[in-house]
Amino acid sequence: MENELQSRRVATSDDIEISTYLELAKELHGEQPVIEAKPPTKPETIVVIDFGSQYSMLIARRIREHHVYCELVPYDTPGEKIASLNPKGFILSGGPLSVYEPGVPLPLPYVYESHLPVLGICYGMQAIVHQLGGEVISGAKHEYGHAILHINALDCPLFADLPPSLPVWMSHGDQITKLPPTFSALAYTENSPFAAIGNDRNIFGLQFHPEVSHTPQGKTILQNFVYRICGCHGDWTSANFISENTRKIREQVGEGRVICALSGGVDSAVTATLIDRAIGNKLTCIFINNGLLRREEPERVFNTFKRNLKMDVVCVDAAERFLERLRGVTDPEEKRRLIGNEFIQVFEEEAAKLGKVNFLAQGTLYPDVIESTSSETKAAAKIKSHHNVGGLPPKMKFTLIEPLRYLFKDEVREVGLTLGLPEEMVWRQPFPGPGLAIRIVGEVTKEKLATLRAADWIVMNEIKKAKLYRQLWQSFAVLTDVKSVGIMGDFRTYGYLIAVRAITSNDAMTADWARLPHDLLARISDRIVNEVSNVNRVVYDITSKPPATIEWE
Repeated sequence: MENELQSRRVATSDDIEISTYLELAKELHGEQPVIEAKPPTKPETIVVIDFGSQYSMLIARRIREHHVYCELVPYDTPGEKIASLNPKGFILSGGPLSVYEPGVPLPLPYVYESHLPVLGICYGMQAIVHQLGGEVISGAKHEYGHAILHINALDCPLFADLPPSLPVWMSHGDQITKLPPTFSALAYTENSPFAAIGNDRNIFGLQFHPEVSHTPQGKTILQNFVYRICGCHGDWTSANFISENTRKIREQVGEGRVICALSGGVDSAVTATLIDRAIGNKLTCIFINNGLLRREEPERVFNTFKRNLKMDVVCVDAAERFLERLRGVTDPEEKRRLIGNEFIQVFEEEAAKLGKVNFLAQGTLYPDVIESTSSETKAAAKIKSHHNVGGLPPKMKFTLIEPLRYLFKDEVREVGLTLGLPEEMVWRQPFPGPGLAIRIVGEVTKEKLATLRAADWIVMNEIKKAKLYRQLWQSFAVLTDVKSVGIMGDFRTYGYLIAVRAITSNDAMTADWARLPHDLLARISDRIVNEVSNVNRVVYDITSKPPATIEWE
C-alpha cells in the first residue's frame, strides 16, 4: 500500500493539493480524527513528533525555554491522544532515515488535517515535501556542519528580527529537488537552494537544525514559530506547574497513602515537597542507604531532609543486601536492573509496616525516560536503562507517582526554588540513583567502594575549594578496572587507575567536558595518589556527550 501511495503521489505531483494527499493517506493509515478545539485540560502545547533524532529532546527543551509547554510523542501517536494535549502547533523532528525508502515513518494525516501550524526540521521538512507532492532524492553532496543561511523572505514571521544572513548547522545527506504545490523557498545556503520553505497555510520546513547551539539564532526562529505563528502566550511557569500538579496528585491519591523514595538530590526533594503540599500526612518519605553512597552521605542526607523538609522520614540501612545482590555482577545494565528491583523490594517491605500503601513516588525526569526508552520515545535509540525507569520490575504492588516525569533538571530546580527549598539542596550536583555502582567499572566490592569514596571525596573537596561547584553540572571520580605499573617510594606498584570527570551542561542531554585549571587537576592527582591506597595513576576524561555519556556505565 505504501508503494501504491507513493506511485500515485508521484504521478499527480504536478497538481496535487494537500486535500488530495490526505485522501490517499487515509487509504494507508485509515481514518484519523480531526483535532478539534476542546476545553484545555493542559497548558497550551507544542507537540514534537519524534522520528528518532538524537536532537528531538533538545527541540522540546528549546521550546520550554520560551515558557511554552512542549511534549515529545512517537510518530504514530493516535490523534485522540494528541488532541488531549491542547496542541497549538506541531514540530516534526529530524531522523536517521530517508523519506523515499519503503516503510519509513511519516506524519499521520491528522498533523495536516488539524490546520495547526507545522514546522519540519531536517527529516521532518523532507517528510512534508515528500507527502505533499514534492521530491526528495539522495544528494550528490552531503551537507554536515556550519553553513551560512541567506533569507529570501525577511517579511516571513518565522524570520522576524533576524539579519539577512546567519550561521546555521546542517546535518543531512538527502536533497529536495522539487517543492510541493503552494510552497516557496524562504532561504538558501550554498549547497541547499531550499534551506527553508513555507506556504500560506503556516506549514514550514527547515533543512538546518535551529535547536542546536551551533545555530546561534535558532532560539529566535523557534520563538517566532511558537509566538508569532502558533499564537502561544507563554503560560508554562513553575508556579502554574506547582498549582496544576498539586491538584492532580490530590485527585490521584484520594484517600490513599504514598511513600516517596528520597535519594538526597533535588529531584526527590522537589517530588516529596510537591506531594506533601498536596496530601500532607498521607505521605511517608523513605531514605534507603544502599551502601553505594559517597562518604558521610547517608547521615548528611537524612539530617538535611529532617531539618529542611520537616516530613515523616524513615531511614533504612540496606547496604549489605544491595552488595550481596551485586556480587559478581559486571554488566552495567544488569547492575541497574538489580538495583532497581532491590529498591522496590525494600520499599514494599517498609510499606507493609505502615499499613495500606497505594502509591510510590519518585523523582523521575524527562532525560531518564528518553535515555531508557519507553512507549513514549520508541523512535529514539536506547542509551541505557535508568534504575527508576528501565530498571523497575514489571510487576509492583504500587502505582507510580512521578510528577517530574516531563521536566528537565533546570525546570526542577526552578520549581524547587518556587516551593521554597534551600539553595544548597536545589543546587546539589546530580548523583545517579544506582550510586557508586556505576562509577566502579566491573564488580562492586566493599574494598573498591572504599577506594572510590576516598578519591571522590578529594575531587569534591578540591572543586569546592576552587569555588567551581556551582559552575559544573557534575564532578566526580571513577574507579576503572585498569591497573598499571607505578613507582612509589622506590618500589614497584601495581595499582588502580582513577578517572576524574567534570562536565558542564544545561540539561544533561548534551554535555561538554569542563576546562578545569591545570593547577587544580594537579592538586587532585597529587592528593589521590598520595592519600588513596591501591591507586597510582589519575587521568582526566575530556570526552563530551555525545559521543560519551556523563556516567561511565
